[in-house]
Amino acid sequence: MPATETDSDALPPPSDPVELRAESVLGAAHRPLTFGIVSVVLLIAFEATAVGTAMPLAADELNGISLYAYAFSAFFTTSVVGMVASGQWCDRRGPLPPLATGIALFAGGLVLSGTAVAMWVFVLGRAVQGVGGGLVIVALYVTVSRAYPERLRPTVMAAFAASWVVPSVVGPLIAGTVAEQLGWRWVFLGIPVLVALPLLVMLPPLRRRASGPPEDASRESDGDAAPGGPAESATGGRRIRLAVVVALGAGLLQYAGQDLRPLALLPAAAGVALLVFALRVLLPRGTARAARGLPAVVLLRGIAAGSYVVAESFVPLMLVTQRGLSVTLAGLTLAAGGALWALGSFTQSRPRLEPHRQRLVQTGMTLVTLAIGYAPLVLVESVPVWTLALAMGIGCFGMGLTISSLSVLLLGLSAPREAGRNSAALQLSDGLSNVLLLALTGALFAALGGGAVTVTEAAPDAGAGGADGAQPAAFTAVYAVSAVVALIGVWVAGRLRPEADEARPRPATAVVTGAAGTEETTGTAAQVSDAPE
Repeated sequence: MPATETDSDALPPPSDPVELRAESVLGAAHRPLTFGIVSVVLLIAFEATAVGTAMPLAADELNGISLYAYAFSAFFTTSVVGMVASGQWCDRRGPLPPLATGIALFAGGLVLSGTAVAMWVFVLGRAVQGVGGGLVIVALYVTVSRAYPERLRPTVMAAFAASWVVPSVVGPLIAGTVAEQLGWRWVFLGIPVLVALPLLVMLPPLRRRASGPPEDASRESDGDAAPGGPAESATGGRRIRLAVVVALGAGLLQYAGQDLRPLALLPAAAGVALLVFALRVLLPRGTARAARGLPAVVLLRGIAAGSYVVAESFVPLMLVTQRGLSVTLAGLTLAAGGALWALGSFTQSRPRLEPHRQRLVQTGMTLVTLAIGYAPLVLVESVPVWTLALAMGIGCFGMGLTISSLSVLLLGLSAPREAGRNSAALQLSDGLSNVLLLALTGALFAALGGGAVTVTEAAPDAGAGGADGAQPAAFTAVYAVSAVVALIGVWVAGRLRPEADEARPRPATAVVTGAAGTEETTGTAAQVSDAPE
């Protein structure tokens, strides 16, 4: 079933400059909603960069260092459930209810953690926050799909990426200052206060333009039960239960990755079995084999995110322990990443590049692969460290091209009543790949002696010999795995369009075709987005 196009998509693109300004994401028709959703993303980004800075102080004051890792894993575990629940909720009732509920839970979790008197309460707050975050991120994607014409979606995705630039630069600095001057609790308690304004601005236009079920919600699609009926409610409940299974499986794999004893193979095997069982339903059919169209889009999101996050995570540790840099200097090698990521996202939003979106993704993944492959070269003392900063910046530009383009492709390939489910699958692939690849490379790193490295302040002229317990092989292995995964992504990037013999139109816009709104400008998903129920 082809995706039902909105009235704004069915009209030819404006040609008059005045009309073009009016139809921009900052035009009168879209400005309040754009301000609201970008502000929400900005606050989420600031929270992500700030909370990590305050976390050590919180764990220390609450005598919970032993539970430190759970403060992070609790957020991911519950966010999986929130993502899947949000997808079901959006497809049945529209994005407004899960978005409002998610923001409330996100803020409530921050308050709970900020007022905690014991570490277990702090971890519980992080879990509540994770549910809210999962609800919000999927609802935002569905909002973009429902409230913006297709030609404006790349620009909105670029705005999402740009919202991370300032928090990534100033977030840790502000959080550190607040934690030192006022106490770590205010890092958590200050953010909920800032949520009120964007929520008040966003809700009225969202209620007018994207509330309620999608236009085709009354139709049956691909054998699914009628929306809102008992059968669909049962299916939605099953998918949420399977999301809990995914979270449990990921937790078992994380546990196994930290234990190198042979007995750790038992929880690892159980975790893999649980993931295979649940993901067959939660991800589009054909994702594991990179079937053309939506399955390849969802798979590539995980490949891109996982491979780059692994590579970036080990950069500071490698530079401190292998090249003798201070922690501050090592961190500065990644400082330009946020701006270059936003630049890549801005580049993909240019209308003239729309016909070449698949090639943009292939280019982006090629840049990511080259950046990751270059990283271990700095283990050679004669290779200047600044070249790694340049390489990682190029990789961030490639990620900006890739991630935003995949989001645009997913929305174009999703029928209105499937936008929530497919957006949830995209976010699930992203988050799960991070956990799985970090667990795999972490276990490999430890097995090759990486656990022996120590973080010490080296003398200025210490060079590579200034760090204790140098283990270049362990770092090389991590980057080799990450580079191979990214290289696979280059191949998957060539499979983002559905098969031509499916007689499915490309999810192009009128800007691409140069034609007035015709049915050839709509995106489709029905045949490529099925997940066996």
